[in-house]
Amino acid sequence: MNSLPKSTAAGSRPLHSLALVGAIIAALPVACTAQAPTTPIAPPPSATPAAPLVAGLPDFTNLVQRVGPAVVNISAEVTPKRVARGGGMPDEEQIPEFFRRFFGPEGMPGMPGPGQQGPRQPRGGGRSIGSGFLISQDGYVLTNHHVVDGADTVTVKLTDRRELKAKVIGSDEQSDVALLKIDAKGLPFLRAAGAGQTKAGQWVVAIGSPFGLDHSVTAGIVSAVGRSNPYADQRYVPFIQTDVAINQGNSGGPLLNTSGEVVGINSQIFSNSGGYMGVSFAIPIDVAMNSAEQLRAKGKVSRGQLGVVVQPLDAKKAAALSMPDSSGALISQVLPGGPADKAGLTPSDVVRSVNGTPVYDSSDLPPLIGNLPPGSKARLGVFRAGKTIELVVAVNELNVDGALASGDAAGQGDDAGPSREGGNVLGLVAQEVDPAARQRLGLKPGEGVVVRDPGEAASEAGVRPGDVVVAVGRNPVGSVAALTRALAEIKSGQVAMLLVRRGGQTQFIAVETSAEK
Repeated sequence: MNSLPKSTAAGSRPLHSLALVGAIIAALPVACTAQAPTTPIAPPPSATPAAPLVAGLPDFTNLVQRVGPAVVNISAEVTPKRVARGGGMPDEEQIPEFFRRFFGPEGMPGMPGPGQQGPRQPRGGGRSIGSGFLISQDGYVLTNHHVVDGADTVTVKLTDRRELKAKVIGSDEQSDVALLKIDAKGLPFLRAAGAGQTKAGQWVVAIGSPFGLDHSVTAGIVSAVGRSNPYADQRYVPFIQTDVAINQGNSGGPLLNTSGEVVGINSQIFSNSGGYMGVSFAIPIDVAMNSAEQLRAKGKVSRGQLGVVVQPLDAKKAAALSMPDSSGALISQVLPGGPADKAGLTPSDVVRSVNGTPVYDSSDLPPLIGNLPPGSKARLGVFRAGKTIELVVAVNELNVDGALASGDAAGQGDDAGPSREGGNVLGLVAQEVDPAARQRLGLKPGEGVVVRDPGEAASEAGVRPGDVVVAVGRNPVGSVAALTRALAEIKSGQVAMLLVRRGGQTQFIAVETSAEK
């Protein structure tokens, strides 16, 4: 509670309140005689009550009785491993993925933070308990990758209390899907809902084993579909977000519609404590089944790729590109020799659609392309130079081990001095890239200049000393003179789009110039 105010303040506050009330009362006669507006701001209320759009609450009893027997409990055992001496807690690499999914980078409750010492831990293995569901009568089971990741033995417990050893047919980290097989016949199984049928606002049910409590049922609605999850490295999964109560042990269990069809696999929750906080994520069943079929056929999941790096758009970048809005994925880097390069895509292009499906944000693009089979064609709607064009790209297979060429910041220890040739509207000071830095950064000959002093405007926008400017808008920059010419086209008060390479990654940074010139 707040402490009591001093006597003078306490006496003055009620007076102010009473004076306000008095002013309102005094104004009432005037307000009552004021003429009402001739045109109302909104339509008048209906004289009769509107028909209800939702009649009562659903009863899930029949649904649970029908589909419940196809939901299973999964126990994954990890054999004992040596723990580092010293009595401390295991480091992040020793914490199973199962726990990191729920507790995040802050660690598990009761675990000491950095520099703190915890109690001595047993040098034993571990067990994760999750959920799953049968997708065929002959014993194929779907669950999450993180439930069985690293397990030496996996046991599936059926509703009839049988416990059967399971074989992991395959497991895919990117989609967080694992396919298991148990030796049994005539089993109940669940059917998948059609792709694209799940909509925000629909009722959904989860069945699983939270905290080991078998066949717990929770219900809620779909909060959103096609949701990217910034807290997981699963860029190829357009998650279903729900408010269904999901906790540890629900992982891998089915998310069902009111017809008893599976719409998704419960995978993650957003939580600061490890417990349910109202936001749950499920993998769409069409994405999961695509992964499962590939795992059964070839033991791995193949995905399509364009060979580009994209970044989000905001209003400032959209205005600099003369776009009508900020929808789309801004291409900041095109990998040489990749599908996008061969199709003619360039940095500063904005992908607005894939095969007719709109791209609203940069996070929408990876799942749309990743779910295409390698070798297929992608028809892209691309915004370029003030108009939308269509490009057809033959996607190739994503190399999960491939990465962009990495490099450290250039400009440190360069012998060449800075050049201020001609000056520019940003006041940015740059210098040529020396051969050693060019090799470290993977720059082509005649590509990029090193920032020595970004100037006030560029510094506020995020440009740092040592960054390499490779383009201004669509104009490549290969020398300080070229940078000066490109910036000379930017007028005071406009936005300069700098394509900047930093640490092997390339992105556009929008710099707003001062109008006071």
